[in-house]
Formats: sequence, C-alpha cells, structure tokens
Amino acid sequence: MRNRFQFDRRILQQINFLLILQLIPLFAISSYLVYEINLHLFQKQMLYYAISAIAFFVAFLIPWRKYQWLIPLTYWINLGLLLSVELFGKKILGARRWIEIPGLGITLQPSEFIKITVLLMLAYIISRNPPPKDGYGWKMFGKLVAYVLIPFLLIAKEPDLGTGLILLLTGVGVLFIVGIQARIWIILLIILGVSAPPLYTYGLKPYQKQRIANFLGEPSYHVQQSMIAIGSGGMDGQKKEEATQTQLKFLPVSSTDFIFAYLGERFGFTGMMTTIGLYIFLILHLISISMKNIKDHYVQVFAAGIAFLFFISMIVNIFMTIGLAPVVGLPLPMFSHGGTSFIIFSILFGILENLLAFRFYFMYNSDSKITMMPKKAH
Repeated sequence: MRNRFQFDRRILQQINFLLILQLIPLFAISSYLVYEINLHLFQKQMLYYAISAIAFFVAFLIPWRKYQWLIPLTYWINLGLLLSVELFGKKILGARRWIEIPGLGITLQPSEFIKITVLLMLAYIISRNPPPKDGYGWKMFGKLVAYVLIPFLLIAKEPDLGTGLILLLTGVGVLFIVGIQARIWIILLIILGVSAPPLYTYGLKPYQKQRIANFLGEPSYHVQQSMIAIGSGGMDGQKKEEATQTQLKFLPVSSTDFIFAYLGERFGFTGMMTTIGLYIFLILHLISISMKNIKDHYVQVFAAGIAFLFFISMIVNIFMTIGLAPVVGLPLPMFSHGGTSFIIFSILFGILENLLAFRFYFMYNSDSKITMMPKKAH
C-alpha cells in the first residue's frame, strides 16, 4: 500500500495543475455572460462543463505512450469519417459537415476531432524520427505536412475553410517549433506569394469572396452591431440593463461567435484586456512547456499544438468582432457557448496532462515501481 501511494504521488507531482487553474477564470467570465444572455443557455453550458470534465478524465486515463498503436488507428478512423461526410453527411445551411448517428439523433463533426488526431499523429511520427540539428529536410517535411494537408483539403471541401485553415496553420506552427530547415520556409513563402492571386480567383467560393469584400469594404450587419456594442462599453462597461445591443437582440449570436462583443459591452476595455491577458498567459505557459520538453516530442508537439490552436482561434475571433478580419463561424476557445469546442479542448488538455504525468515510460510498468522508491537507510 505504501509503495502504491508513493507511485501515485509521483504521478501527481508531474501533473501541471497551473494549466487547469488558468482555465477557471475564463470559465467563470464566460458562464457569467451566458447566464445574463439566457438562463437556458447557461444551464446547457453547465451540462457541457460536466461532459467536458468526463472527457478530460477519460483522455487523461488512456495510456497513450504505452498503447501508441492507437494513434495511427484513431487518425485513419477520423480520416475515414471525414471522407464519409462527403457521402453520408448531413447538410445544414448549405454545408455538409456532420454525421448523424442512426437511432440516437446525435450529430458528430469529424473536422473538430481531427485536430486531436493530427496532433497525436505528428507527435507519433516525430518521436520515432527526431529532427536533426539543422531541422527536417524536404522528404520528412513532405511526409509530416501530408498528414495535415489531407484533412485540410477534406474539411475545406465541406466547405469549412475556417476550421481547415486553423488545422493547417496549427500543423505548420508545430513543425516550425520542432525544426524545419530555413530554406524550406523561404521557398514555401515565395510559392505562397506567387500562388495567392489564382488561389483567390479559382479556389474560393462566392460567399467566401463576399466575406472578404465585406471586410475590405463596408462591414456586414453583424460586425457593425459588434463594434457598436464594444464602443458603447467604454472603459468599464455598461450595466446589464443598459447593454442594449445584447439585451434588445441587436447583436446576433451574442453568446457564441460574438460573445467578445458582449464582453466589451458589459465590462468595457478593462474586461476585454483582462480576458486577452488570461489567454496570453495561458498560451505562453503552453509554449514554455513545449520548449522545456524538446527531448520529449510527445509533450513538445502537443503543448505547442494547443498553444497554436488557442492563439489562432483567439486572434481570428477577436479580430472578426472588431472588423479586422472576415467573419467566419469560429468560437472564442473555451469561452463561447457551445459544447463541441469545450469537449475538444478538454480532451486535448487531458492528453497533454497524461503525457506530462507519465512522461517516463517505466511509470506505466507495475514491475518497475520499485525503481521509484527511495532507498532505505541502513
């Protein structure tokens, strides 16, 4: 019993509790705003928190390092689900992104779960083929990018270019952290610059071009109302009864995509900067974990991947609400009302905490527990 206690305590010492604590203020602010907007949505959000907590613990308890064969399997299953969206997917508002589970009436969005499996797959490959001192060359870079590019193309075809681009940029960001030869990045930037005009002309759909046109020209109705809400908040915000943009329903989707605008209306510039500060400290903490574990490629890749997912999603959502980016259906991570985003990020954090807690392989081996015990004094 004493040996078991020592073993469990050693695992607990490896868990990064600060990461979990950093999320609590975001949950608190988000829940307060959603409660003010709609009591029913608040109750649903509490349910999402409960489901997300279960998802976190399940992801934490799966021995990812010991059963590494699960990683390619989950990647290819998820890729198969993305392919099946094209054949059997449910079409909602012109987009085919969901798969309905027969008999249950539940829909799944494989493009969200692919974020998890892509990061796992990158970590799996990189851990088996560590980068040389000068970084990966073209061959290994092409192999790693392929595991990101294939799901990106499938997601963009749904169409869901916003989610696809986040996945692509996150994958590229992870590879930048891990190490790619500098000349590869330079060549890719030149190719991207040359190909940008034809990609815009022939690669984007009409509604996507319209969003860009609205961004460059007169803001859409959503953005106009969002900027009015933020402007009316001033430095310290309005009282709930005076937050007319949200309370009188002028601000659309105020609990989801445009919740940052309601944050500005209620708590003003101070509230917005406080929330952005919470995100920045969380992202810097994740990057710090990644940089401190350069020899543990599972931790390095996963911490960097979550940091990029947070950073890109936060920047796009906030810039969208203030008219500095085209409008896309992208929630503020772990802040906007909605179950999918909370569950996905909870699974991501659960896997990361597992990789941190069990960073030494022998900790999975019950026969090796004795190596962790302090020697008895003679």
